[in-house]
Amino acid sequence: MRPFTDDERERFLRDVRVGVLSVAADNGRPPASVPIWYDVTDDGLIRINTGAGSRKARLIEQAGAVTLTVQREEPPYQYVVVEGTVVDTANPAPRDVREAIAIRYLGDEGGRAFVDGMGDDGSVLFSVRPDRWITADFSDGV
Repeated sequence: MRPFTDDERERFLRDVRVGVLSVAADNGRPPASVPIWYDVTDDGLIRINTGAGSRKARLIEQAGAVTLTVQREEPPYQYVVVEGTVVDTANPAPRDVREAIAIRYLGDEGGRAFVDGMGDDGSVLFSVRPDRWITADFSDGV
């Protein structure tokens, strides 16, 4: 096992993978962890779009920090974990960003249809500044 270089980490995160977002919970519950779509801006921010009225959005707003885990689920196993601080919140989330994230996962037609299907349901966009990285690449052991 070896850590990713910065360039490898960036390429890995730009590949289409579902991440698992974790955020501190309240009322003595363990951290909330949910699968999520994300993207990465040219300046390295992680963007996450979710329903404005969701528990996830409320917890992110309260905590102001999240952990995102992105992994390769087949050999050779690899993962990137980023711990970061929310540096911007857009409510409502801009439609072009919502579409960009959906298109990343569903293609142009499917992504636009997905966003159209959401209608005007409120969503919020969180931009996260990476503060700490943990990476692993098990390619050399397979």
